[in-house]
Amino acid sequence: MERHQALPRAVNRQREERGLRSPAGGGRSGGVMNPLNALSDAGVSIWLDDLSRERLVSGSLAELVARDRVVGVTTNPTIFAKAITSGDAYDSQIRDLAARGVEVGEALRALTTFDVRWACDVLRPVNEATSGVDGRVSIEVDPRLAHDTAATVAEARALWWLVDRPNLFVKIPAARQGLAAIAECLAERISINVTLLFSLSRYDEVTEAFLDGMERARAAGRDLSTIASVASFFVSRVDSEADARLDKTGTARAAGLRGKMAIANARLAYQHYERVLSSPRWKSLEQAGARPQRLLWASTSAKDPAYPDTRYVTDLVAPNVVNTMPEATLRAVADHGQVPDDSVRAHYDDARRVLGELQAVGVDYDDLVQTLEDDGVAKFDASWEQLTEQLSGTLSTARPPQTGDSS
Repeated sequence: MERHQALPRAVNRQREERGLRSPAGGGRSGGVMNPLNALSDAGVSIWLDDLSRERLVSGSLAELVARDRVVGVTTNPTIFAKAITSGDAYDSQIRDLAARGVEVGEALRALTTFDVRWACDVLRPVNEATSGVDGRVSIEVDPRLAHDTAATVAEARALWWLVDRPNLFVKIPAARQGLAAIAECLAERISINVTLLFSLSRYDEVTEAFLDGMERARAAGRDLSTIASVASFFVSRVDSEADARLDKTGTARAAGLRGKMAIANARLAYQHYERVLSSPRWKSLEQAGARPQRLLWASTSAKDPAYPDTRYVTDLVAPNVVNTMPEATLRAVADHGQVPDDSVRAHYDDARRVLGELQAVGVDYDDLVQTLEDDGVAKFDASWEQLTEQLSGTLSTARPPQTGDSS
């Protein structure tokens, strides 16, 4: 099987225009469209929202890339906390770190960057085949630094240097203090995944930071084609919070709006993305070789069992977006996903109507998205704190006993 099978339709078209072969196999088997192929062919890059040493050692990630159209990986502090504290895959490296007396913060960087570097190497052929568009792996700055701009930039530089792979994304939360860090890192040619986005107004600020960073990179004479970015809009968490608020109102009108806010919010984000692409500032950067900051749909597993388990994938199909999903959601899409050509751009008016109706029944948009942003940072912070405490204890136990000076 050719590695190019993982390319989305937009990249396939670029390859055809350059006279290169299309991916092997096509999208249909026995006349039936494979849902993952259909999703990729619609312009959606399929990324896996998970990583662990076990997945790397077993070859599971490589298999997903080879067989299931996976062309990228995202991680977060919660994913790493689960990976490192489950099983024994990290024991040997932890013993070595303990023997060297490495403190817990640096030990965490060593463990996580090892995994991300390895995953970058697994995805490197995809990155090369897509001219740097996909084949990306994300690692997040210490979430406890989310409200400290200078520390966030310093941490991003350190992670970029430690992983040392061109297909890395450093994740920076979209909290207000992170905006300057995003622009600074892009200006320094560090590719950035802006994470924990919930608000349309915050997204506008993120796109401003992206344009500012790219303009500064251009002024510094940097090759803009080597700088990449995605803006990660979290989806299912929006419905979880909105539904909880709707349930408290107890009215039939409110009940009729359950499960509608997240998709409406994301669809309007895509409309904002289209506006950026039509702006003179972007056109100028594009002419200088810049790549657009793609939207990435995150938090795509359905939290409410009453909802279809593929809804945050199939209801958000649009050209040149990323959908990062846990493997269970990926398997659900592959098994029974009904993938349209586009489920976003014809629905802008309806999306605005939904947000207006939510406001009318008492769901305050600004308060809700700010709550989600604050909670998102706090949850990742808590995961990192818990992992730090557990790893600190493990390092202490694993350290060899100190011997006296025999001289």
